[in-house]
Amino acid sequence: MVRVAVAATLLLVFAVPALAQDRRPISVHDVYAIRTVSDPALSPDGQSVAYTVTTADSAKDRQDADIWLTRWDGSLSVRLTQGHESHHLPRWSPDGQWLAFLSSRGDKDDKDDEDQLWVLDRVGGGEAERITSFKGGVDDYAWSPDGSRLVVVATDPPPDTGERPIVINRFQFKADITGYLTDRRDRLYLVDRASHASTLLSPGASDAGQPAWSPDGRSIAYVRKTGEDIDRGNNWDLYVMDVAGSTPGAPRQLTTYTGSDNEPDWSSPIAWSPDSRFIAYTRGGDPKMLYYTVQHLYVIPAAGGEPRALTASLDRSVTQPQWSADGSTLAFLVEDDRAVQLATVPSAGGSIARVDTARHVISGLSTGRDGRTVVLASTFDAPPELFAREGGTLRPLTTQNAAWRATVTVAPVQEVRVPSDGEMVSGFVVLPPGYVAGKRYPTILRIHGGPVLEYGDEFEMSWQLLAARGYVVVAANPRGSSGRGQAYASAIFADWGNKDSRDVLAMIDYAVAHGLADPDRLGVGGHSYGGILTDATIARTTRFKAAVVDAGQGNAFAGYGTDQYVREYELELGTPWAHPELYQRVSYAFFHADKITTPTLFLCGEKDFNVPLVNSEQMYQAVKSTGHEAELVIYPGQYHEFTKPSFITDKYERILAWYDRHLR
Repeated sequence: MVRVAVAATLLLVFAVPALAQDRRPISVHDVYAIRTVSDPALSPDGQSVAYTVTTADSAKDRQDADIWLTRWDGSLSVRLTQGHESHHLPRWSPDGQWLAFLSSRGDKDDKDDEDQLWVLDRVGGGEAERITSFKGGVDDYAWSPDGSRLVVVATDPPPDTGERPIVINRFQFKADITGYLTDRRDRLYLVDRASHASTLLSPGASDAGQPAWSPDGRSIAYVRKTGEDIDRGNNWDLYVMDVAGSTPGAPRQLTTYTGSDNEPDWSSPIAWSPDSRFIAYTRGGDPKMLYYTVQHLYVIPAAGGEPRALTASLDRSVTQPQWSADGSTLAFLVEDDRAVQLATVPSAGGSIARVDTARHVISGLSTGRDGRTVVLASTFDAPPELFAREGGTLRPLTTQNAAWRATVTVAPVQEVRVPSDGEMVSGFVVLPPGYVAGKRYPTILRIHGGPVLEYGDEFEMSWQLLAARGYVVVAANPRGSSGRGQAYASAIFADWGNKDSRDVLAMIDYAVAHGLADPDRLGVGGHSYGGILTDATIARTTRFKAAVVDAGQGNAFAGYGTDQYVREYELELGTPWAHPELYQRVSYAFFHADKITTPTLFLCGEKDFNVPLVNSEQMYQAVKSTGHEAELVIYPGQYHEFTKPSFITDKYERILAWYDRHLR
């Protein structure tokens, strides 16, 4: 058991609002009420913002998304698409006449549910027009400056295997949602808007993505995975292709860094300077350190040359660079200890300016030619909404969740920092609505996934559900989390469940020491790596009376070769036959399962290839074998992240019931 001395300066002072008579506690059924805003796209004239709103359709038991439009001055907010198919990722043509988006809708006889590219004529009006028919679907796209063409990222069509065997010959052969990997690749195509004719731009045995068209219309920048065996590494490089003539030119490789340059998974688009001379992008750190590294902002001449780091002095990850209209500065998002905020830097290099100090998480950014900026931001008490940035302040542009928020009581959330092993661990404490000072409450420790992610200053449904049920919630960002720099993130490299387990226990000690948590009624739980660390924690201490492991793992030997992370295993731990001691060290929970006495609920999606079901099955069996209470719930057809609303609510209900059963 870990005990820490709590500094006097860390005393909590909560302002607990009185319960409004017309408000109710948040419940699992609010999954159907919350509207998720995403994909902000500011129109070229700066007068409108297109965006996506996703809701849970209870009748069809699926997620539904539509394109909405909001005027900059707030005078209009309207839904542009209808129907039960999802529509998302809106983007304006440079002249503002066309609004493109991705959708899986099609003809009545079209059984293909893959996303295709559609366009709406915002000047002439009329129905949306389907532009592509790629059998593998479209993942991303970008407009040409004259609006006559688009470059799209389309996936090779799936093989028609029928009842035939699936033949695998790749080193990395699995991926969550995609399934078993064959020779399918993500490719670039040039698509004519009027004729719908397409031209392949990226043949070969490599994936391509993140296309961005130069403002002068002559070139397309994109990233391509490189290396002798692209499955054994994660080396993405920046390329440029001339598309000014009738025939596309040969691609030119701009970057030669052995790590990741603008990896597509970062969701950080490539950005051309207004004069088409430079390209801004993000670069990862030492490839041997995998996802434990910090991402920096770089600029490179489009004609070729040495890239320049603009944020080398900033020990924080940055994303989504966007140029100012005159090309003198770059705006970007920076993740810094629980918040994601807006910053700028001169494009020629210089001091980084923090233009945003609010305690929120910005997840989307769109800038216009006249300096107008739209951000997608969330706070503790509100899911993400769009805001116009004016004079250093944020003006609401959307109120998709305003009506819902007016009916519920949101639990108060407080940032805290707690000492652990010489580090200061950041986290949060959430009090139940109607909290009575001096009263100790049953308390749940929540652990985030990743491991290189962090809990941030944003709305978190799981916290609110637990608080509404009468629990104090303690959420920790232990060593291994992002937002605190390179050394903090890499502190658990090849050492999972050790230092970070001490850090999360220090957060619980803090809540007990301050009279918030009842030490005899403690629970713990987390998803993905949060489940892995939960397994490790309950194997190290018996102080928790209930645990929930959601898509977790206790035995790295069982993970190798059964999930999608084979190259990550080998870079971090080596192979299990060459380094069994490392695999056993990070598998503390499984090899000490006889020490687990905490009643544990295991949850997992049947088709999860990220942290496959076999890991949950194995830990469930181990706890059962030792004679202690455990339950395993398997969700058919679900992946690492659930998409079926009824299963999402079912999971929440089971988690709440498990804690109620053991902590009430």
